[in-house]
Amino acid sequence: MNKSGNYPLLEAINSPADVRKLSKDQLKPLAKELRDYLTHTVSISGGHFSAGLGTVELTVALHYVFDTPSDQLVWDVGHQAYPHKILTGRKDRMTTIRTRDGVSAFPNRAESEYDAFGVGHSSTSISAALGMAIASELKGEDKQMVAIIGDGSITGGMAFEAMNHAGSIDANLLVILNDNDMSISPPVGALNNYLTKILSSKFYSSIREESKKALSKVPSVWELARKTEEHMKGMIVPGTLFEELGFNYIGPIDGHDLDMLVPTLENLKAISGPRFLHIVTKKGKGYAPAEKDPLAYHGVPAFDPSKDSLPKSTASIHPTYTEVFGSWLCDMAAKDERLLGITPAMREGSGLVKFSEQYPKRYFDVAIAEQHAVTLAAGQACQGAKPVVAIYSTFLQRGYDQLIHDVALQNLDVLFALDRAGLVGPDGPTHAGSFDYSYLSCIPNMLIMAPADENECRQMLTTGFLHEGPAAVRYPRGKGPGVTVKADLDALPIGKAEIRHQGSRIAILAWGSMVTPALSVGKQLNATVVNMRFIKPIDEQLLLELAKSYDVLVTIEENVISGGAGSAVNNFLQAQRILMPVLNIGLPDSFVEQGTREELLAICGLDAPSILTRVEAFCA
Repeated sequence: MNKSGNYPLLEAINSPADVRKLSKDQLKPLAKELRDYLTHTVSISGGHFSAGLGTVELTVALHYVFDTPSDQLVWDVGHQAYPHKILTGRKDRMTTIRTRDGVSAFPNRAESEYDAFGVGHSSTSISAALGMAIASELKGEDKQMVAIIGDGSITGGMAFEAMNHAGSIDANLLVILNDNDMSISPPVGALNNYLTKILSSKFYSSIREESKKALSKVPSVWELARKTEEHMKGMIVPGTLFEELGFNYIGPIDGHDLDMLVPTLENLKAISGPRFLHIVTKKGKGYAPAEKDPLAYHGVPAFDPSKDSLPKSTASIHPTYTEVFGSWLCDMAAKDERLLGITPAMREGSGLVKFSEQYPKRYFDVAIAEQHAVTLAAGQACQGAKPVVAIYSTFLQRGYDQLIHDVALQNLDVLFALDRAGLVGPDGPTHAGSFDYSYLSCIPNMLIMAPADENECRQMLTTGFLHEGPAAVRYPRGKGPGVTVKADLDALPIGKAEIRHQGSRIAILAWGSMVTPALSVGKQLNATVVNMRFIKPIDEQLLLELAKSYDVLVTIEENVISGGAGSAVNNFLQAQRILMPVLNIGLPDSFVEQGTREELLAICGLDAPSILTRVEAFCA
């Protein structure tokens, strides 16, 4: 940590217990130091930024009021948890965040006892905290469980399923909604702050509960009192929905006002049962460029905090796979008006910005609701539309039942554009697309493709779009080998591979991103290299020819070996009663931790030197 004296309070904080030793008057200066230190460290390391800036005061207040780690905090997704990491013993290592063997990008149970639940995907915090509350109560423990969820994550249906359950069993749970997409004007804010102090007080809660007991004995009077209370609260606070779910709703309050946050949390801590605190924060708070453009500063590279802009990416004539998809989507939409574009809150990440601007009526952002995105596409396809679901590989896992039951079972025309397939690097195992070959190839009616380069990605997208039935094109994060992308909207012959290099004795079968390193190895070994293209259907005719002509087959894929493309080759050869040496190379049977993509490929044995060593040893 910087020992220049710029962080006198923060330097003395080695755990939340040190925060609780401070006076309330010291909390605001601590928050300022924490925000400055967050800016300093992220400017060096890069990472998630604007979300954490918005939760500085909340983080300080939570660790001041609650007895963490006995009381447990569950952060939804975890983008906003950097301040939490700084206060819980990791401040000196924050510049290592998202690097190999460095601090995890998200809360991680293996990393700290203060990370109560491992996260990375959205809308899970309330379910997890509720489960923890139930188990703790059954053990006779007196612990507080707090779920912190954002206004984006709460759009996920799982959050409402959890709240519905929590309210029905009167669980001892506090849910904090961090709402950073609205503002409170001063008059309304002042009124809400006054009402919140009253509504969250122990006195009000006890009067409310005792009144229920007394008035419930006179049904007509009780019904009038209940309706009056609901009517009054409905006029002054937007919490009727949460009250109906069984929660004691408090808010909204200013999430940057420690004078309001601390006493409110203290009051809520003294109340039992399901409680819901609604706070309003500003994403990027305290750093002007991030306040102005919180989306641009959501995830950042290393930057100079004295400048008002982020460093521009290095210019390249070659587009990323995401950009190839975005261009194809607009071009195909111009040609076929049946095309509709769907994204679960990933417009920028999945490359749909241009499409959303050119075809706003054909663009659907369904918020963080992957299950709904898949079934929405199925419904559109039932009416003759040709929906394209742009989604990260790791997030499609969340809509797996819908993929099977609503799309594949009915053999509907839905194209899935799977971005971030394979190893993604710094975001770690929660975001890696390591399993899609396996979880897709076992589904009947699926057409599954993986492009070896940028132009082939465009061709495969066209192939999947024109195909009658469900199809998926999976491509990695970032750039490909740099092949020129043609403007044509040409389709490929389904299920046909291509030989990229002719050799002898050894045939290397590669899929997607692995074709480039396979070519390097093949040329060194004088081995034949095949760009397999299709995971399903696999090119069975070519496999039979290769089995007759070569001594050894090698399969290479950026997917787990179990159930993947290599397994499909093994299964086919076994069914044909062909016995021959086959080496399957792929991702290991373990979760691959964070690091750069290049580091992780080498660690997993998927870079060219590692593949060469593996093949030579096998053939020896």
